[in-house]
Amino acid sequence: MLCTSDENGKFMNELDIADKILGLLIGGHDTASSACTFVVKYLAEIPEIYEGVYKEQMEIAKSKANGELLNWDDIQKMKYSWNVACEVLRVASPLQGAFREAIVDFMFNGFYIPKGWKLYWSADSTHKNPEFFPEPNKFDPSRFEGSGPTPCTFVPFGGGPRICPGKEYARLEILVFMHHLVKRFKWEKVIVDEKIVVDPMPVPAKGLPVKLYPHKP
Repeated sequence: MLCTSDENGKFMNELDIADKILGLLIGGHDTASSACTFVVKYLAEIPEIYEGVYKEQMEIAKSKANGELLNWDDIQKMKYSWNVACEVLRVASPLQGAFREAIVDFMFNGFYIPKGWKLYWSADSTHKNPEFFPEPNKFDPSRFEGSGPTPCTFVPFGGGPRICPGKEYARLEILVFMHHLVKRFKWEKVIVDEKIVVDPMPVPAKGLPVKLYPHKP
């Protein structure tokens, strides 16, 4: 960003560079850490979900030679774990929404939206819409089996040509985290009814302290 110019030889100014770096830090770190935090929360709260993830991950772990690292094929086998992660992203989406610009005039729910207006779409409202997600407050990874939700209703990474470029990296990061965590530990929450605050991403108010219980060798 410092050294590259556009087609007219113009360089990016310092304010734009700072803005892009801030976006990379938040987009590449805070979102994934929020998602992993809520994976820990829901696996602690719902034992049968934990057991499903544990079973899948241990089958993969047992297929590996001693000291052998995970590879891309292993990640593709983590179908149930990713369904669980997607349900986490639905109920506690790190991305609250984003702005877009209307490129044509259109009507929405009886409202006229003229071309050029700035619009804000809410991921949380979309993910809790009972029309697309029956019993939206129920944690149900089976929503993502088969063809999954209706297109553009599950939007933790946005959608369309401006979808998050880090989507596959986030998937890889979350699944590798889940693999190594459940392979080694079971855990329970220290604060049973810990509140969730949004600032600007959802986080447990006290940092989600847990008690870890290592699996027996």
